[in-house]
Amino acid sequence: MNRPTTSATASQRGQSVVEFLVLSVAFIPLFLLFPMIGKYQDIRHATQMASRYAAFDATTRNDIQSVDGWKPEAQLADEVRRRFFSNSDAPIKTNDVAGDVDANRNLAWRDPYNNPLIARFSDVGLSFGNGSSTHAGGFSGASDSAPFNRVPLANSARAGLQTPGIYTANVSVKLANLPAGIKSVVPFDTIDLSMQRHTSLLFEPWSSPSPQETENRFGRLAPVPTAVSALSPIIDLGVGLVDMFKVRPPEFGNLQKWRDAVPQDRLKPVE
Repeated sequence: MNRPTTSATASQRGQSVVEFLVLSVAFIPLFLLFPMIGKYQDIRHATQMASRYAAFDATTRNDIQSVDGWKPEAQLADEVRRRFFSNSDAPIKTNDVAGDVDANRNLAWRDPYNNPLIARFSDVGLSFGNGSSTHAGGFSGASDSAPFNRVPLANSARAGLQTPGIYTANVSVKLANLPAGIKSVVPFDTIDLSMQRHTSLLFEPWSSPSPQETENRFGRLAPVPTAVSALSPIIDLGVGLVDMFKVRPPEFGNLQKWRDAVPQDRLKPVE
């Protein structure tokens, strides 16, 4: 048996509907902007990864150890734009440049009205150090790098190490505002949001172009293996006599056994 609805119950239901509508007006725009905040966070993460790529690329392409020297700044900037700010399935190809077309864009980075958050790929910038446009400006001054020259690289010159200081790569992204005149997107229509991330490395502290060079540097810092190598035949004979020549001698002072050698069948001949 259904009980008749009283006027008090009907009034409570009407009040609940009004409260829901009032809260909807306040919270629905906020809920609609939640995906935008997530997209901004995703772009921020890509910016950080792009700065790491640019900084670590310099450890392999530079004027200290690399035969080819520095990678051209324009080429590195194009690689950053294509590999970190274009479509997620973009192939990694040499001299591949991202164009301002939807086929090259990350389709997830769009506003609620289907406009790209990165209007032009030129809005992604690459700089070095304190805003320099060249790799040479990416290094900190001598006074900043002095602590690293004292500790732990006190014998850097003796070991043949170059310590130009701390190298910094910066990546910045200027994001497009949301369409103006729509109250629900305020203040994202005039915020002029931009992001910048940087990665700093102590450049070229111990890298070397070959295992032989590493052994030479170590030998200059710690000449003990060189001295032991001269006595190696006598030591090997003594160890052999004790072990009745059934155990292989320890090869004191020989560092070649620690080399990471690539098998010859895995090397591609230079044409």
